[in-house]
Amino acid sequence: MQATHAAAFAGLIDLAAERVGGRTLAASDDFFAPKENLLKPGRGIFLPDEYTDRGKWMDGWESRRRRTPGHDWCVIRLGLPGLIRGVDIDTNHFLGNHPPFASLEACALPGDDEAGMDETVWHEILPPAPLAPGRQNLFAVADTRRWTHVRLNIYPDGGVARLKIYGEVVPEFPAPGTMIDLAGLRNGGRAILCSDMFFSSMDNLLSPGEAAGMHDGWETRRRRGAGADWVVVRLGMPGTVRRLVVDTAHFKGNYPAACSVEGCYLPGVPPYRFLSEDVPWHPILPRTPLAGDICHVFDKEVADVGACTHLRLNIFPDGGVARFRAFGTPVPEGGER
Repeated sequence: MQATHAAAFAGLIDLAAERVGGRTLAASDDFFAPKENLLKPGRGIFLPDEYTDRGKWMDGWESRRRRTPGHDWCVIRLGLPGLIRGVDIDTNHFLGNHPPFASLEACALPGDDEAGMDETVWHEILPPAPLAPGRQNLFAVADTRRWTHVRLNIYPDGGVARLKIYGEVVPEFPAPGTMIDLAGLRNGGRAILCSDMFFSSMDNLLSPGEAAGMHDGWETRRRRGAGADWVVVRLGMPGTVRRLVVDTAHFKGNYPAACSVEGCYLPGVPPYRFLSEDVPWHPILPRTPLAGDICHVFDKEVADVGACTHLRLNIFPDGGVARFRAFGTPVPEGGER
């Protein structure tokens, strides 16, 4: 069923985005515009006077006009495997050349094993649905299985500017004793609440890889009163934190003077619960000075407070942090704290 508004997917992650590791693996045809454009940020741009030796330059994926039976398709590896809740098949700027219909199939491959993809069984999670030209085409997905790859089918041919696969990350539980980034987006971590994110979003803090610039981190406005800014992170898996990374890359005249980290064990509670002053926070990293444009790694300074489900990063008094990592060992599924 088609969603009525983009707000229907608020709070979900684009599992296929290039910035989180999504990749286009193969396409039946991309004669006019390359498949790689599908996963780029934004909605695509239009340059009226831009042409290539194959025709009009378009910021999307566009196949040639099909003169034989069948339809075109593109296979995508999700950067973040998980549950798919919604799809945006955006035909922005594709007006006389958009596909009239599209469908989406998905599959789950173990690890990064794509060698046997030709024999993969694809499961339809969005049946053929009509697309409108030059707009976001939003569809809800009711399937509840974990997927690693999707295949976008367009009928019979044409152009799509962007494909966004909205959902929830479902990581694979690591082997016992394995140290992982408990807070990492790839492992299911989420920034769920913060005091302020005027200049750039808290969602960037846990993204894979290094920050591309200040816009790709979390930055608060200048604080003019007492207090400190903070962000609450729900760990992808409950676990004991052993090492913390606070990276101020790209923040030079606007990095925090200091930071501290606290943890608590409150499984299953909603985000608004952390607005309360009675949250049982336990100090993990004491207030510690920071420098600009440096990746700070804390090992010996980290206190063992047992398994945590949430962390709170406090920055004094304000400023920007590019990335936040919390390495530790997960608590086994069903295990006690």
